[in-house]
Amino acid sequence: MTVLPDTGYVPTDEDRTSLDDWFAEYDAHSARRKIERMADMAVFPLNLVSDDSAGNGRTAQWNREQFVATMTRVMGEGGEDIAFRSTRTPVFLSPSLAVVFTDSTMTVEGRTRQLRYADILVRRHGVWAFQTMMQSGWGDNL
Repeated sequence: MTVLPDTGYVPTDEDRTSLDDWFAEYDAHSARRKIERMADMAVFPLNLVSDDSAGNGRTAQWNREQFVATMTRVMGEGGEDIAFRSTRTPVFLSPSLAVVFTDSTMTVEGRTRQLRYADILVRRHGVWAFQTMMQSGWGDNL
């Protein structure tokens, strides 16, 4: 069992539901490779944190065009839908800030891959958006 840190903020049911709904929509766009719609759900410049093949930590900031181009290259432009099964552990810092840890199984064309990553999301005008994506192993693509 994961013990969440005490951030001083106890999320409401609406906080959790709104975040779950946001991820359901994002996952649906990802599954269908709707990269432009995925980009609509981000705040740019988008921060990225990873490590590279040499074991060094890497960071970058992408604009929308970089996000769309890279995600299109990584996810491909067609073929079979991608299936995701994810368990998310959000840590709310406030009603408008959350760090979300995700354990996910991605299946595409019969191949399965385990993913573990974290996102920082901000809620503006009642709508969540991701602002920072953090996952190991992608630094050479930044």
